[in-house]
Amino acid sequence: MTCERTNRKIAIVGGGPGGYVAAIRASQLGASVTLIEKDSVGGTCLNRGCIPTKVLLKTARLLDDIKNSDIFGVRVKNAELNWEGLTKRKDEVIDHFVAGVTSLLKGNNVEVLHGKARMRSSRALEIFLPDGAIRILETDSIILALGSLPTVPPIPGLDLSGILTSNEALSLDRPPRSMMVIGGGVIGVELASAFASFGADVTIVEVAEEILPRYDADLVTLLRATLKRKGIKIETSSRVLKVDPHDDIYRVALESGEGAGKKVVDVEKVLVCVGRRPNTKDLNLDNLSVKTDRGRIVVDEKMSTSLDGVYAIGDCASQFMLAHVASTEGEVAAENAMGRDAKMSYAVIPSGVYTEPEMAIVGISEKEAVEKGLNAKVGRFSLSSNSRAVIQGQPQGMVKIVADGSTGEIWGAQMFAPDATDLVMEIALAMRSEATLDEVIATIHAHPTVSESIREASLDVFQRAIHALPLQV
Repeated sequence: MTCERTNRKIAIVGGGPGGYVAAIRASQLGASVTLIEKDSVGGTCLNRGCIPTKVLLKTARLLDDIKNSDIFGVRVKNAELNWEGLTKRKDEVIDHFVAGVTSLLKGNNVEVLHGKARMRSSRALEIFLPDGAIRILETDSIILALGSLPTVPPIPGLDLSGILTSNEALSLDRPPRSMMVIGGGVIGVELASAFASFGADVTIVEVAEEILPRYDADLVTLLRATLKRKGIKIETSSRVLKVDPHDDIYRVALESGEGAGKKVVDVEKVLVCVGRRPNTKDLNLDNLSVKTDRGRIVVDEKMSTSLDGVYAIGDCASQFMLAHVASTEGEVAAENAMGRDAKMSYAVIPSGVYTEPEMAIVGISEKEAVEKGLNAKVGRFSLSSNSRAVIQGQPQGMVKIVADGSTGEIWGAQMFAPDATDLVMEIALAMRSEATLDEVIATIHAHPTVSESIREASLDVFQRAIHALPLQV
């Protein structure tokens, strides 16, 4: 039996979606909490990642809708992007949520120190404050929420002035005329989609055989077709050899594995989106024998590190670099630091790609089920048969459900659909609640909604779909 520890001092390093949530939860449980953040609270997600990216994508979606407004019976003349207005809105949204997080921390009596932290021991931190002062903070437990940094591969020329990562791409003074995106993962695809809508000639270069290699192949095929309709060129099985400056452009040398050989592409901007790495440097972890694996802090299901009383959450430790996972890990770490017995489960983790339409997944895919030798059945439903999707002018989508062929237990879902990142939560909740396909089918879904496609895909597992038509690409 565990007992809660009140009146404990907890220090949290990093004020992102993992750190500030951990701070609030620890305070709720009675701890005296100090949060150390070197920049603005909210971390990368709020200041340089999830939130500002989605602001850009909202404007991109609106521009695309205006360009295609004729099909809805609306004629718009002389519509153009106001980059200054978009930048102002992005900053206002960020400021709004930074102020909100700041207010939440204050309302929960969390002390916020702006500075850089270095561990002296499992119970003490050195805080280097902006004015040059150093504060020694004694504490009962430490939660590390250090986040991550963009990875830049060792390719000649990527250290040139003006080469972008996702950080700088969100702070340009104008949209570029042309852009090469190195990396076809989630961040690369989202930013490529946004800048293409803003008028840039965009090329995605991906070393794998397909963009978004972790996502379902059927959905990626649909997304690729959508990106190509936007004018985005996609070079898969390809790698960048070098980048050279040439007047006011960059000359990028590529090698393609698809038989095209080597070629050169001239672009105004190069955006590197090949992944992120844990931000664990300069914290003194090695000297304290904190176990790491290729820079990532090793933790158990309680988010405990190898050093007693020290926990780690989010991108610096997690197998999933997702803000919502970091927040949940923060709650788990805070509860354990306060004497509770909380454990982190990664069984049901939804994730998404905020293109238009959106892509969302949860659980395992059809391919993963086959690789594991499971008795899986798959249901599919094309959005060309969904009235709401057709009305919205987005019939090029699909919902897939993967389930146990014997019991109807839901193992996963993959969606390429309008607002798929919201839609997928029905399946996430069903999986978490151990609901079966029979219960999803028995639930009356409102009409006309895109959510009806979930019920139809569930019916299709049993070859009972009512409104199925051939898939449109």
